[in-house]
Amino acid sequence: MARLTVHPLRAYRRARHTGQLQASPPAVLAGSFLLLILLGTLLLSLPAAQQRPISLFEALFTAASSVTVTGLMVIDPARDLSHLGQAVVLGLVQIGGIGFVTFAIIASLTLGKRVSLKYQALALEAFNQTSVARIRQTALTVLKFSLAIEGAAILILTLWWWRNDTLEHAFLMAGFHAISAFNNAGITLFPDSLAGFAGDPVTTFVITGCIILGGLGFSVLADIHHKRAWNTLAYYTRLMLIGTLVLNLAALALFWLIESQNPATLASLPLPSQGLAAWTQVVGARTAGFASMDVDQLRDSSRLLLMALMFIGGGSLSTASGIKLGTFIILLAVVRTYVLQRKEVVLMHRTIAPETIHKALALLMVSGLLVCVGIFLVSLFESQPFIAIAMEVMAAFSTTGLSPDLTRTLSLPSQILLMLLMFIGRLGPLTLVYNLGTQRYSRVRYPEASMQIG
Repeated sequence: MARLTVHPLRAYRRARHTGQLQASPPAVLAGSFLLLILLGTLLLSLPAAQQRPISLFEALFTAASSVTVTGLMVIDPARDLSHLGQAVVLGLVQIGGIGFVTFAIIASLTLGKRVSLKYQALALEAFNQTSVARIRQTALTVLKFSLAIEGAAILILTLWWWRNDTLEHAFLMAGFHAISAFNNAGITLFPDSLAGFAGDPVTTFVITGCIILGGLGFSVLADIHHKRAWNTLAYYTRLMLIGTLVLNLAALALFWLIESQNPATLASLPLPSQGLAAWTQVVGARTAGFASMDVDQLRDSSRLLLMALMFIGGGSLSTASGIKLGTFIILLAVVRTYVLQRKEVVLMHRTIAPETIHKALALLMVSGLLVCVGIFLVSLFESQPFIAIAMEVMAAFSTTGLSPDLTRTLSLPSQILLMLLMFIGRLGPLTLVYNLGTQRYSRVRYPEASMQIG
C-alpha cells in the first residue's frame, strides 16, 4: 500500500479550507503529547502551582514525565508542588495514560463528526473490533471502565487510610495514588514510595490491582466487560491474561528467592510482609514504577530481573509501555519453533502471521538499540555505577520510572536524554508498528541469498 506524503505547508492550507489535517495517527498523537507537555510546563511554572520556586526545566521535565506516565522526577511533588501543582500532574497523568486516541475517538464521534476510512481502520485495530458502529460504544466503555476502577480504588483506599488520617487528606492521597497506579505512572506523594505499606495487604492489593488492570490494555478490558466468559473471550484477551499471570508469579518467586536473604530488603521483614513487598515490587517494575523497598539496596541480580520486567512492559493499547507482553510472548514462540525445528509459529493452537513476527523482531531490535545507545551516552556524561545508569535508562525508555534515586543528581545532558527516551518510549513503538503496517511493497522480486547464521 502506497504511503501518502503531505507537505506540512500544504497540509496546513488544506486544513484551513477543509477542516481536516492530513497526518498519520502517530504524528497526531506525538503532536498532541508535545502540546500537552508544553501546556503542563506553563501550568507548573505558575507560582500558585509551587511550594518552592522551581526552574522552567524542572517544570518541563516534570510535565514530560507525567504525560508519558514515567514517574522519574527531578523535584519532590509532595514538597515542591502545591495542591494545584499536584492536580496538574495528576491531570497530565490521566490524559497521558488513558491516551489521546481514546479521547479523540470519543470526542469526534460524540460531536457527530465523520471519521475517515484511515482512522476508522486504526480505531478498529486499536479496539479489536470488526464493526465501525461499535467503536463509539467500545471507546465509551473503556472510559467508563477506567473511571469505575479508579473510583472503586479511591473509595477503598480512602476508607482504609481514614483510620489513621483525616478524611480530607486520606481522600486526596487515595485519589492521587489510585489514578497514578491505574495509569501506571508510579508518581507518589509518599517519601519512600510504597515501602511504608509493605505489611498492608489492602493497600498492596488495591494498588497492584490498579497497576495490572491499567497494564492489561483497553481492548482486553472492553472484551472482558462485554463477554465475561472465558470461552467467549478473544484470542488476544486470553493470551494476555495467561501471560500476565504466569509472568507476575514467575517474577515474584524469583525475586523473593533472590532477596529473601538480603537484610537490607526482605530478610528483615516477617514472612507475610516479604510476600507483599516482593509482589508490589515485581508488579510495579513491569509497568508502574512504585517501589516497596530501597532500590539502591537490591542485589544486582534483582536489578537485572526488574530491568527485564520493565523492558517487557504491559499490554498493547494500555497505560504501560515497553515492548509489550504480546511481543515478548511471540518472541518466545519464535524461539520455541526454531528449537523444535518447526516451520510455523503456533501459539495456543493459532498460527502467527509472518508480518506479526517481523513487527515483533523489529520492535525488539529498535528498542534494544535505543536502550543500549542511551546507556552508552549517559555513561559518557556521568561517573555513576554502570548498573545504576542502566536501570535509570531502562526506567526512562520503558516509562516505568523505577529508579535508584539517580535522576536528580544527573547532569543536564543526561536529563535531556532521559526526557527524549521517555517520549520515544511512549510513542516510538506505536510509530514503528504503524509504519511497518503501512509499508510499501515493491513488485520487483530478487533472488534469495544464502547466509550463515550463528
